[in-house]
Amino acid sequence: MIHEKAPAKINLTLDVLGKRPDGYHEVEMIMTTVDLYDRLTIEGARDGKIVIKSSDRYVPDDRRNLVYQAADLLRRRMGIRDGVTFTLDKRIPVAAGLAGGSSDAAAALRGLNRFWKLGLSLDELAEIGAEIGSDVPFCVYGGTAFATGRGEKIRHLPAPPNCWVILAKPDIGVSTADVYGKFDLSRARHPDITAMEAALRNGDYNGVCRNLGNVLEPVTMEMHREVAMLKDGMERFGADAVLMSGSGPTVFGLVSQEARVARIVNGLNGFCPEVHAVRMLGGRNSTRLD
Repeated sequence: MIHEKAPAKINLTLDVLGKRPDGYHEVEMIMTTVDLYDRLTIEGARDGKIVIKSSDRYVPDDRRNLVYQAADLLRRRMGIRDGVTFTLDKRIPVAAGLAGGSSDAAAALRGLNRFWKLGLSLDELAEIGAEIGSDVPFCVYGGTAFATGRGEKIRHLPAPPNCWVILAKPDIGVSTADVYGKFDLSRARHPDITAMEAALRNGDYNGVCRNLGNVLEPVTMEMHREVAMLKDGMERFGADAVLMSGSGPTVFGLVSQEARVARIVNGLNGFCPEVHAVRMLGGRNSTRLD
């Protein structure tokens, strides 16, 4: 039996440069992991089956699940016929802009690498993960990184200064395809990714706060006013900086002083069903996969 953690990610910056010939969008993002995890347990299964058991009834247990896709792809790539059972303790909100499904797939790749004693490197697992989803390579590594291409090209960065991260997901669903479909490149206010990278390299918390930016945020806010209300509320309650993660709808706030965390969480609990106060992680996964 193998246990593997799958941490959520947030986007410190997200920029869209245009649409690619393959239908994906060319993006530039700085992402980092936070201390909110799904937990994956891996055991053998009979008859060569891939079995997924989840604590969340909204998580599919078939080929639609990225964990299933990761196991199936790795098994075919490595010529393995053994069955495997995944038990997924789901803590990351579903369809929230936090890469929960991608992180679960990455955890499955890392865990199966140990379970089946494959000896693959993180780089090799990330290359396989890119075939499953754009965020999977980043999630294989974890930590903090500058991602380009469709998100699969990774350059590692120093971890952000340690702080509290308050995550709040309104009770709505957001379609990433719809958000990208309504995105207008000519109206986009592009984040200063160079300044964000400099702030990370200098350990400059105020610089990180000043340079948060997400070109998809105005699009999602126009579609779902709850996201704008949530961001406004988090700012009023005292977060140092606030941004929507990914295509939403989760909004996160950075807070340096622990004394303010409870006040913000209590204020948000009045009109948001899912609120989490977590710490910044930012450190990479171990390269030892034996």
